[in-house]
This record gives sequence, C-alpha cells and structure tokens, in this order.
Amino acid sequence: MPEWHDGCLRVNGFKLGSIAMILSRTSQYAIQALIYIATQPRGELILKRELAKRLNLPPTYLAKILGDLCSGGLLYSTRGRRGGFCLRENVEHADLLRVLCLTEGAAFSQGCVLGLKECADDTACPMHCNWKPIKSRIERVLGGQTLESLAKGIQTGKYRLADLPMALLAAGESGAR
Repeated sequence: MPEWHDGCLRVNGFKLGSIAMILSRTSQYAIQALIYIATQPRGELILKRELAKRLNLPPTYLAKILGDLCSGGLLYSTRGRRGGFCLRENVEHADLLRVLCLTEGAAFSQGCVLGLKECADDTACPMHCNWKPIKSRIERVLGGQTLESLAKGIQTGKYRLADLPMALLAAGESGAR
C-alpha cells in the first residue's frame, strides 16, 4: 500500500520521491508565483520582474506562465507603468489541483502514468493497479491545499518559497533602499 513519509511517497518500502517528480517546471513555477501573489495584500499589483527576482525564476518563462494563469482565470493583469499581476476574486480559495489541471492539462488527473491513451480498470497498463491509489492520494492532498492556506504558512514562517526565508528577503530589500 502506498504511503507518505517525510514528504516522499513509498510503495512497498521503495522510495519514489516527492510530488515534484510528477510536476512540470511550469507547474512548479506557477504554484510558487500564485502562492507569492497570495501573500500580498488583496488587489495589490506585483510586477513580473519583482516576482521573478523574489522567487529566482527566469523572467521570460515566468511571463508566459503568468499569461497562461491570466487566461485560465486565476490572475488579473494590468499593463503599463503601474501594471502588474494580482489574484482574481476568490482565487485564494483555489486548490492546487485546480492550478495543476490548468498548467498540466486534464491528463494530469485523468491520464495514464505510462502515457497510454486508454487505461482503466478493464484496460489497465502494467502500473495501473499500483498507481491508482497513489494518484487518488495525490489528488486528495492537492485538493486540500488552497493558495490561501499555503500563503498563510509562508507569512507565518512555517514554509518558504525561495531559497532564502521571506524575512531575509524582506531584510535584504530594506537594506538595499
């Protein structure tokens, strides 16, 4: 039976790694950006370059991701000198499963782990029986994590988004002014 231990998935005692092994870099960056934006005061616009700098993400790649998040209904974008990005109304209540279905596509929650076009209980791939309970557990975990709850964890210092804790990032910024 699959189980989570120390942030890693184990099946029959074998360590499979973290959920990051199944998320694209695009999804990882999208989640980081959304959580960071969710830590900001409601409606406050965040510049793309500030976001890229804070999270140490490639600005050009991040711009494409932010555009996709706007098209997907998660972010507002305002152009111009006072432009930037902010969460749409009530998006702070969105869970990570919603974000990943947007960034990874429907195949994230419906596809076969081996990439077969048809994979179900009656047309199973060799991994289906082992993967099905793991996939269900992952979906429950992701569905239970909202941007708001993750942002609160960042704000309280329980979690971090970048290689430096937020307090150090903020301190470095005030010293640079």
